[in-house]
Amino acid sequence: MTNKTAAGHLAALVTILIWGTTFISTKVLLRVFTPIEILFIRFIIGYLALWLVCPRRLQMADKRQEWYFAAAGLCGVTLYYLFENIALTYTLASNVGVIISVAPFFTAIFTALFLREGRPNARFFLGFLIAIAGICMISFGGGASLRMNPLGDLLAVVAAVVWAAFSTITKKISGFGYHTILTTRRTFFYGLLFMLPVLAVMGFQVELEQLYHAGTLLNLLFLGLGASALCFVTWNFAVKILGSVRTSVYIYMVPVITAVTSAAVLQERLTIRSQPQK
Repeated sequence: MTNKTAAGHLAALVTILIWGTTFISTKVLLRVFTPIEILFIRFIIGYLALWLVCPRRLQMADKRQEWYFAAAGLCGVTLYYLFENIALTYTLASNVGVIISVAPFFTAIFTALFLREGRPNARFFLGFLIAIAGICMISFGGGASLRMNPLGDLLAVVAAVVWAAFSTITKKISGFGYHTILTTRRTFFYGLLFMLPVLAVMGFQVELEQLYHAGTLLNLLFLGLGASALCFVTWNFAVKILGSVRTSVYIYMVPVITAVTSAAVLQERLTIRSQPQK
């Protein structure tokens, strides 16, 4: 394994370790904010942070590449997190963590269809089934039956499909040869732009008094600086080095991290008899 490949794996690992706890922060913030309010605030923080780190503009060689950034912003920022945040209002954070782990399956399919990087073989599908089975056993433990919230869990599946599309588009963007921070910030810009119509419909009524609580502010900063600004850069870097399919395999770790932190912070039971929280 070369140093470059090792750096890619390390970046993916760090990203997943942080992202595995974001369900918890979001669940806590949903007591104060709506899903779209959380989404807009965290990516505004992330966008501004990336400007501070790298205050230079992205000069594109081909204007047609702009469409890829727009698609990445729509899928990876607006739609994915909107579906995920809404799902968390209907079902357990641990449920969402497990369901999101199907993203590597869809990533492999999209990569084969649109990037022509090779079709997934039988070993990939077998590994996927084993991983999902193991994740469910670890996350939900023993019990007689699994009771899930259909709406919340369906939204989580849609989020996984959208994330797979984002990973595929990100791999395409990585081939343009631009700096990862600049491409990530460009993606954030379009994500925020596509949020504006949603804000107009769903409303944005955040008041300063809501930010005075230390826990609320810390969770927003964690999502904005850590899970958004830092992790999108490290994830995009990993995709650039390892490819979208190899990087997406790290998503299998998310449910375990989420389940453990859900039990510790939210007191969600790690059994399949867990009831969805409204």
